[in-house]
Amino acid sequence: MDHDSIMTRAIELSKNGLGLTFPNPIVGAVVVSASGEIIGEGFHSGGAHAETIAIEDCIRNGRPTQGSTIYVSLEPCNHIGKTPPCSKAIVEAGIARVFYAVADPNPIAQGGGQYLHEQGVEVIPHLLEAEAAFSNRAWLHKIANKRPYFNWKIASTFDGYSAAEDGTSKWITSDASRDSVQNLRAEADAILVGTGTALADNPSLIPSGDHRRPLRIVMGQRALPPTSNLLNSESKTILFSSRDIDAFINDVNALGINSILVEAGARLGTALLKAGCIDEITWFQAPTLFGAGQKVVGDLDVTTLSQRLDFTIAEVKRVGSDICTVLLPKKKAEASF
Repeated sequence: MDHDSIMTRAIELSKNGLGLTFPNPIVGAVVVSASGEIIGEGFHSGGAHAETIAIEDCIRNGRPTQGSTIYVSLEPCNHIGKTPPCSKAIVEAGIARVFYAVADPNPIAQGGGQYLHEQGVEVIPHLLEAEAAFSNRAWLHKIANKRPYFNWKIASTFDGYSAAEDGTSKWITSDASRDSVQNLRAEADAILVGTGTALADNPSLIPSGDHRRPLRIVMGQRALPPTSNLLNSESKTILFSSRDIDAFINDVNALGINSILVEAGARLGTALLKAGCIDEITWFQAPTLFGAGQKVVGDLDVTTLSQRLDFTIAEVKRVGSDICTVLLPKKKAEASF
């Protein structure tokens, strides 16, 4: 296996931690023996760090780590938090070489690469940096911008309607698209809806078939009835009874959340979009036309072409009978995470 293939494996491992690690990043690690055999793997899921788990995996299976190489999707941490520094654990394991993808931007934890170099460990940074950064984009965005990463999920007809004129909307998209939404929910730290969606659809927002239970947030000034599914005991729900987005951002920042999946309608989604808080749109479109009804996006105060909001298409894929498009605001897509 070449270096890129092994780092790709570390990045894929890291994704197993989505929805489980906040306020910390997702990280994957792979240990390779001097002879080129993978002898240990690990990923961070909220407890021990990926590097420690991978090293322990080697030990548990009787595979010595002396002289081995470790591939990590994020620079090993260099501070004592809930766990000891991963940089020290790597040195103590006798690992001779470290490849990492993304330098740690967190001033509290950064410096692991320098420490390892000072201890005589060969350090090779930036291997598949762009790929690892995209996988870890929510946490990297939070560190850089001091707020969570917002992904607005939209389900609509091909001409951009989320409901017919009489308000009916179940179901516009296919079973396969709805299954994909369950995955998005499981990977999010929190799910946000407005009171309009909460009252109209009475969702539970719990990922089906998954043990993860993201935080549920309802934003708006209308009260929910006691029978609302969002008030059940399946997960914690926070009621934010205001439309003040700045105050909302302050509150969710205090929770340490990395990512928020927005499952709101046009009113709240558009307000977040106008406030510059939508960092990604995951748009499921059914091959269906309404011609009229409830548009997925409200008035953006665009009166001339130069005021338009431009996006970059990050991904397009077929999901069942539908098309799923991932959009990034152009300024974010052009910037590195």
